Amino acid sequence: MGTRRRILIVDDNRDAADALAELMRDFGHEVSTAHDGRSALESATIHRPELVLLDISMPEMDGFEVARRLRDEVGLHDAILVALTGYGEDRHRGLSRDAGFDHHVTKPVDALKLEELLKLPL
Repeated sequence: MGTRRRILIVDDNRDAADALAELMRDFGHEVSTAHDGRSALESATIHRPELVLLDISMPEMDGFEVARRLRDEVGLHDAILVALTGYGEDRHRGLSRDAGFDHHVTKPVDALKLEELLKLPL
């Protein structure tokens, strides 16, 4: 299985977040979920995730803002931030990079690709 990671999954689509959380638990990881930006910041402060799977398109606070705040306010400088989105054009990947994401993964999510990301050193 590899190293057990603390993961935060953030998606306003509860069904998608829950399904992804279950998959990550099946891989043997410790998982928490949040369904909006504010809750994501609170959860990250408490649980200190090593990897954050973060939807970009959310109401009120989008994933770009959440990523910036996770880095700047919560201090997750060493965590791996992964943008999960339906937007896969180069300009979207650039926006992700600028917001502090380490990786940009388009939906639907490939479980094996995520497991590869989980094996990366922090």
